Amino acid sequence: MGFLQWFVDLGATVLLPILIFIFALALGTKPGKALRAGIIVGIGFVGINLVIGLLVDSLGPAAQAMVDNFGFNLSTIDVGWPAAAAIAYGTSLGSLAIPLGVGVNILLLTFGLTKTLNVDIWNFWHVALTGSLVYALTNDFWLGILTIIVHLLLLYLMADVLAKYIERFYGFQNITFPHGTSAPSAFLAIPMNWVFDRIPGFNKLEADPETIQKRLGILGDSTIIGVLIGILIGILAGYDIPGILQLAIQTGAVMVLLPRMVALLMEGLTPVSEAAGAFVKKRFPGRDLYIGMDSALAIGHPAVLSSALLLIPITIFLAVLLPGNSVLPFADLASIPFLICLMVPIFRGNIIRTVIGGTVYIGIGLYIATWIAPLFTEAAIASNFDMGENSSISSLIDGAVWTTFIFVWIPKILSWYGMSALGLLILFGLIYQNKIKPKRDHPDAEKVKDETVEGKRV
Repeated sequence: MGFLQWFVDLGATVLLPILIFIFALALGTKPGKALRAGIIVGIGFVGINLVIGLLVDSLGPAAQAMVDNFGFNLSTIDVGWPAAAAIAYGTSLGSLAIPLGVGVNILLLTFGLTKTLNVDIWNFWHVALTGSLVYALTNDFWLGILTIIVHLLLLYLMADVLAKYIERFYGFQNITFPHGTSAPSAFLAIPMNWVFDRIPGFNKLEADPETIQKRLGILGDSTIIGVLIGILIGILAGYDIPGILQLAIQTGAVMVLLPRMVALLMEGLTPVSEAAGAFVKKRFPGRDLYIGMDSALAIGHPAVLSSALLLIPITIFLAVLLPGNSVLPFADLASIPFLICLMVPIFRGNIIRTVIGGTVYIGIGLYIATWIAPLFTEAAIASNFDMGENSSISSLIDGAVWTTFIFVWIPKILSWYGMSALGLLILFGLIYQNKIKPKRDHPDAEKVKDETVEGKRV
């Protein structure tokens, strides 16, 4: 466990290149090509982290200034996902999420119950958090372990279902995102998009970045949109003119730089993805294999960034206007792209739909984050997390995600019985998705069925 923790502490920029290198070699990639792929992936993540750091460093103070400018005062502080990850891995069962995650993945792959090979090991902190919260709630270590396992099953099911949307919209072949923050939002977006498609007039409204740019010209360019949104946030924050202009250029820079860093990362992943496809076709005909990656690959899309920047002031005002909410959004405001990046493919890049859907999602999430705050605070204390002067803390990532509510509410009400039943239900979903559905969707399914019927007649 000590070595495992040391390995994870290397961080994604070192951990992922090592895993990609090993994975590429196992798929039959030449050592030189595998080594370069791993290094390029690491460099891509360094670039992404630098740009996200710019986003956090520019929007964090702006968000704080906006809160101070309007005199908002709420009792629970959003401490952000880095703190949530530290809390998750800092509890007595947190680091067990890593061997459990790898073990569950291997078992599911062995029996053909998932197509996702997850190399995003660091982000197992999402399931470690729900397990730690359940442990804090029930003081039952093994129920916490069961929660982690069931949460893992759900993420692999979500990753399998979402792979087709990810490839269709983002163009990422054989890549999916078993990400505890990003994946759940898509399953709220699916019914919402069904409703949007049936609203007369609204269902004809096209608002993807390409259409906006065609209609508005230079004002519709994603870089200009980033600059304009930066100006809006700067004004709401009460900045002076130099401060507003600096924030505008910084948000515009994020709109330009982040997609390029993602493209660099994809340069490293492409040969590995192609090798994975060839490997599976040769040894397991009829099966697909998806590489499970961090959803950071998706947040560079103009529709994601534009929607997320618009949602920052909306989120702050939601927190104040919603009765009963006690969470003050702060540290995770710059992480809103991770909350909505898998809603965007469902909404086909429509920024208006994404902003509306994101507003509903975050509004619900603020109530979940408020509800979870006492347990979140208790887990933080158990992990020796330094809360400073704050007596109550929570997070938008993952405190405001509906899966967190499910995985805490069920043990609270139904204990072992409820969690076991949920696990069996998700396991059936995996069986249906990977065993039953492929047979039903196979182009020769009807032919096979007819031949079987004819054979019985004979």
